[in-house]
Amino acid sequence: MFKLVVIGGKLRGREFILNDGDNVLGRGSECDVYFPVEGISKRHLSITITNDTAYLKDLESANGTFLNGAFVKNATLKNGDKISLPDSIIQVVLVKEKKIIIHKKITQNDDDFLKQTEPVPTNLPLKIIYYFKLKIMPLFYNINREYEWKILLAIIMAMCVFVSITLTIFPVLSDSKRILIDETSLRGSHYADEIARINAGALSKGFLDQIDTNFLEHEPGVVSYELFDLEGRIFRPIGKMNEFIDDPFSVKAKNWARDKKKINELFTGPIGNGQIGIAKKIRTYNMKTGDYETIAAIAIRFSPTSLALEASKSSRAYFESLSTSILVAIFFYGIILFLTIKPMDEMKRQIDEFLRGKRKLIESEFLMQEMNPLRDSINVLLTRIRELSKDESDKMYDEIEEDTLYVEKLINFSDGSGVPTIVLNSEKNIKKINLLAEDLTGIRESSALDMNLLDTAREKGFAAMLIELCDESANNGGINQHGAYDIQGNPYSIHVNTLMGKDNFAKAFYITFINEQS
Repeated sequence: MFKLVVIGGKLRGREFILNDGDNVLGRGSECDVYFPVEGISKRHLSITITNDTAYLKDLESANGTFLNGAFVKNATLKNGDKISLPDSIIQVVLVKEKKIIIHKKITQNDDDFLKQTEPVPTNLPLKIIYYFKLKIMPLFYNINREYEWKILLAIIMAMCVFVSITLTIFPVLSDSKRILIDETSLRGSHYADEIARINAGALSKGFLDQIDTNFLEHEPGVVSYELFDLEGRIFRPIGKMNEFIDDPFSVKAKNWARDKKKINELFTGPIGNGQIGIAKKIRTYNMKTGDYETIAAIAIRFSPTSLALEASKSSRAYFESLSTSILVAIFFYGIILFLTIKPMDEMKRQIDEFLRGKRKLIESEFLMQEMNPLRDSINVLLTRIRELSKDESDKMYDEIEEDTLYVEKLINFSDGSGVPTIVLNSEKNIKKINLLAEDLTGIRESSALDMNLLDTAREKGFAAMLIELCDESANNGGINQHGAYDIQGNPYSIHVNTLMGKDNFAKAFYITFINEQS
């Protein structure tokens, strides 16, 4: 039995089993071997299998078929042969079938071997980390399944800002407010003491209706007050005399004053709308019992301007701290995000260099030991791919074709082009800019030679568009790709063509600029 193994290109790693008889390979969905790659014809080639013999025939494909580096129309295949197609390399493999009967008792643990978790550490710090990962992190893992990493990181940073500000600023603001309330309470206590001092004679005889409280009506911050006996009958102010209290705070104050277990003489509490309620017992000396007894209570509603000012200052301080923390968090968000992405970008670039034969090992300049196991696995996998693809007649991975000759050809083209032209090598480094392109882009060849386009262009968006066009052209077999961009206020059509090497990799890029208004 024969099979085809894709060892290079977009479908790398795919396998196709060839059946006895004709097997048509192509881009058409009706083909026996469906090969959806640009550059492959709808019916590209056929492979006829007869016992242990395979016969290849090109079906008049547009880009032709190469066997072990040579162009062929018909050929007999053998084990290990390599078929080169546009952007793909396929290896022919002869599989000798062996029937092996394995008797194995299926156990419950066989299905769960990938789900095994590490044992609980005995060390306390490691145990804390273990349970943190086990109990808390699954919540964030689930969020990460719904949102991109950068969005999740923004959510975490926002939570960190709000929680830290709340836990640090609120206690300070609460202490400030408590101190203010205590000072206001002392002020209310002073008023009650002043009433007792002024009206000592009337109080000693129990004449509550003769108490003078007129000075309270002129004190700043006093909204209202009620002087009442322990039954709740109001004696002052005169406008409410002989009425019974119905104010919620006054009722609480009456119950507090009647409770003999409450030995403290001051009762305070916020009552809403920026007001503070203060109540104090009024006591007089009882000649019969030889002790002080409570005969009345006064409840005062304060609305000090300092309390409203404190609330305003507290809100402003909180939002100022929050705004400052958000700005700092945005700065550190960018640092953490790009520190996380950089090693992955580096690994992607190194894998591409490895596949092109320009690197023998994936390694990192950045210290992140958590990436080491992944990097080691990739190194092993890429090494196996390289060993699989090696052949005496195919040295593609041992020695990648240089791009120098291709670049020189395009430089010669640009000299007589008559339009603004830029030539890039396979690494997208600038190798040639004619005078027209220098004047148009502002990039000078003397200072930008052998430098990457992204590092030399003044407008990063312009450079990114050129690189994107280069990648699209390379991925489509060097076919012309074009885009539009306004340069110096004029619309230009940008065309990118690619010279592909014999190894099917892009070797040089030819960029031209056409003024749409000319």
